Amino acid sequence: MWIAQIPQESTDPLNPRQAVVPRPGRRRRPMTAPKTQKEKAAKRKRLLLTILTVVVVLGVLVTAAYFIKKLIESKYFFCARSVKFIPIDEACDGKEDCTGGEDEVTCLSSYTVNTTFPVRLISSQNILQVYSAGPGWRSVCGDDWTEQHTLTACNLLGYTYKPRSTRFSVDTLLPYLKAGPFTAIRPGTATTLTHQATIDRSVCSSGSVISLSCSDCGEVGSTDRIVGGVNAEIRDWPWQVSLQLGGQHTCGGTLVSPRWVVTAAHCFTGSVKELSRWRVVSGQTYISTAGGSYVDRIIMNGDYNPTRNDYDIAMMRLSSPITVGDYRKPVCLPPKAFGLAAGASMTVTGWGYLEENGEVSPSLQMANIPLIDQAVCSGPTIYGSSITKRMICAGFLKGQVDACQGDSGGPLVHFNSPRWYLAGVVSWGVGCARERRPGVYCNVEEMLNWIHTIIEKNP
Repeated sequence: MWIAQIPQESTDPLNPRQAVVPRPGRRRRPMTAPKTQKEKAAKRKRLLLTILTVVVVLGVLVTAAYFIKKLIESKYFFCARSVKFIPIDEACDGKEDCTGGEDEVTCLSSYTVNTTFPVRLISSQNILQVYSAGPGWRSVCGDDWTEQHTLTACNLLGYTYKPRSTRFSVDTLLPYLKAGPFTAIRPGTATTLTHQATIDRSVCSSGSVISLSCSDCGEVGSTDRIVGGVNAEIRDWPWQVSLQLGGQHTCGGTLVSPRWVVTAAHCFTGSVKELSRWRVVSGQTYISTAGGSYVDRIIMNGDYNPTRNDYDIAMMRLSSPITVGDYRKPVCLPPKAFGLAAGASMTVTGWGYLEENGEVSPSLQMANIPLIDQAVCSGPTIYGSSITKRMICAGFLKGQVDACQGDSGGPLVHFNSPRWYLAGVVSWGVGCARERRPGVYCNVEEMLNWIHTIIEKNP
């Protein structure tokens, strides 16, 4: 007999899950809340603070190293060959304290010229002349003159940039030049030194003489503190430089070529004579140590008389030429017999004291002053016999406007369109801007022979 079996109720799940076998090394990751914006910002802030701290520390270390270096340099000279320091006073003292005498090599020197530089320009027309011992000075005729002759002659005179020559009719020359003597270029002598390439002539066959324009010196884009002066911009006086000893402004100076600076001899009297201590800063309106050039020559005029301030001129050669531009450009050296008359407008620039016994000006100053007649300046009520042929005076007899301490060695310039010419170098005076005590300047025209010789002998 069939008996129906009632199935038992199942307790098994409908979809049983597979058993999970634990694996070694695996852990359940804890659940974490995502980082908030506030936490991210804090992390960035900590990172920036760390970077800033590192930068500040490095800056402090660099600054400290700079001042330590300056302090050491102010007290000691480093002998590279023997790797030792000697007191700075023992450098340039005539005694070799370093191996190979390197402490006596880069030193201030002096030079006296007893020869005549054989090429010059004369009068405001810049007429070219050459010299030889017999005939003396002769104007160069335009006969057979070429562009190469122009380049050769200009190279002898210093700063050369796009040199060009023009011809002036002999009839238009000043009376003292019309009658000669004359000389002319021999054919086939384009690269021969100008004074060695000529032959004397009683008259110029072409009826003309050569005038030279050797560079873009003294040209600026626009056309006034010195005592009684006004603020100035370096782009208007781009030849002005600051001579700095141990990072301190000591004197002014004037670029006359990309590598040569004219200044005053008295700037180096009693100072450190080792050249590495000096820098020439150019292209700056405000006193700064930035942009300083190293110096490898300082040459004082050998006839300099510190008692009378006579022959008060020196030259500095930069270790490498400056890049000529709007803020750095040489001024023109004047031609011989430039013909400046009493009352001619002059401009003096510098960072010197704004008043007697004052302080150096942080920014460049300029003042327009008139040239004073030599006979007046050497009169008994002004400077008397203290004024020599190597000096000129400029300023107002009533005072008020003048150069002062710190301006020494700087430029006194004159504008003869389209160029500025260096007429004088700030030299001396009694006080600053006193009545009947005008500024006295070294007469650059009288120093041309020395300047050209120094540049030629130190290429």
